[in-house]
Amino acid sequence: MALEWLKAMPTFEKRVLTLGLSFLLTVSITMVSLFYPLSAQEINDLGEELQQLQDEVKNMDVPQSTVHIFTNNFLICLIMFIPLAGPLFGSWVLHNTGVVISASSIINGYPPLFVFLLLFIYPFTWLEFLSYSLAFSQSFWLLWRLIQRRGREEIKNTVLFIGVAALLLLIGAYIEAWIIAQYA
Repeated sequence: MALEWLKAMPTFEKRVLTLGLSFLLTVSITMVSLFYPLSAQEINDLGEELQQLQDEVKNMDVPQSTVHIFTNNFLICLIMFIPLAGPLFGSWVLHNTGVVISASSIINGYPPLFVFLLLFIYPFTWLEFLSYSLAFSQSFWLLWRLIQRRGREEIKNTVLFIGVAALLLLIGAYIEAWIIAQYA
């Protein structure tokens, strides 16, 4: 009885609700991971790895770094579309992202939560989290439709949403690469 309103909701609205909840989940996983305890050695190791990656990207021109960033993010996102395994893998990736943000923040003398929230002034952060949320929510929908034996029709939606996520990530990668080139 308590969920009658959900059953009566049109599918489009259910998808929007699922996407919104997935967005909150992906941001929350990353945010909670900011507080994961790290030793001084782990902080230094993560900082060195991040610095190497940043140096690599800084030495690329905008088209090269766009492709590099896009390829990395899209492959991760693509895996997130897989029912059950995708969101588990995605949660692990988002956790690691939070841990790296935390380590980098500590090295630079800033509170990790402040740095994480500051990232949301950049459009690429919104686009990446939206893409990952789209993958999480579509993973749920695909699993649900497979259980209902309606998986074939949901495959079409999945392909469409993979395309949308790819476009969002490509735009985000270009913006991120351009910003890096301007301030490197």
